[in-house]
Amino acid sequence: MNMKVKIAGVELNNPIIAASGTFGFGHEYGELYDLNEVGAISVKGLTKAPRAGNPPPRITETPGGVLNSVGLQNPGVDAFIEKEIPFLRQYSCKIIANMAGSTFEDYCEMAEKLSAVDVDMLEMNISCPNVKAGGAAFGTNPDTVFEITKTVRKYAKLPLIVKLSPNVSDITETAKAAEAGGADALSLINTLTGMAIDIKTKRPILANVIGGLSGPCVKPVALRMVHQVYNSVNLPIIGMGGISNGTDAVEFFLAGSAAVQVGTANFTDPYACVRIRDELKEYMKAENIANVSDLTGQLIVD
Repeated sequence: MNMKVKIAGVELNNPIIAASGTFGFGHEYGELYDLNEVGAISVKGLTKAPRAGNPPPRITETPGGVLNSVGLQNPGVDAFIEKEIPFLRQYSCKIIANMAGSTFEDYCEMAEKLSAVDVDMLEMNISCPNVKAGGAAFGTNPDTVFEITKTVRKYAKLPLIVKLSPNVSDITETAKAAEAGGADALSLINTLTGMAIDIKTKRPILANVIGGLSGPCVKPVALRMVHQVYNSVNLPIIGMGGISNGTDAVEFFLAGSAAVQVGTANFTDPYACVRIRDELKEYMKAENIANVSDLTGQLIVD
């Protein structure tokens, strides 16, 4: 069985990608299994300068998922380039540098810097607040999505993945805007916004009040959005949102994904990426499917 997939000209040994924010830079998981086993790692979200993140509590479980408000804690793009790329380059898995910013200039500077070093793809997280537009996330307005993609595209010399926010009324509009702006691929979905309350203290559980919801509870929403976007644009889609097993992964491929990212499942099972890959292979064997790419978009809708 051929597990290789190609996303925007970059070939992955298999379609399982460790999702940003759930895999760090691979060190901890690399102590448990060979990182050559995953197709790619989308690294911890990078910002121009180091960030300490939000105050605790900043993560809590919720029925069917996790709420987090970590606040993009990371060592900054320069430290990533200096310390983390040499570690990751020991392995054959592709390196996806995930970028987060507060201004257009932040994204442009990082795209230019990362395009000059040894990574394979860039993933632009546009769920971040735009400080020059009153704090509204870049990814919630199609016009802004078009403008930031078009602007960053000029500095990105590597394939540019735009990671879409689900917190919109119509995700196909932002997907089309990213495509028009020059994106090479799309990844979706990012976390939904949510909150949790402690009824004894009558206070929000998260110090930041609102957080990002991920895990199995978001899967139906993610599948619907992948399906809609697949039928709206001509870009490869990296699907994510509550993928916990091989069956989940197959659903995302059928809905239109060319590859998938595994996130929250890594917290409950650190071997999730490898297990899901193997379960996907078992499905392909049972269904006599030779190439994993043949699954993409094969959903039958009468």
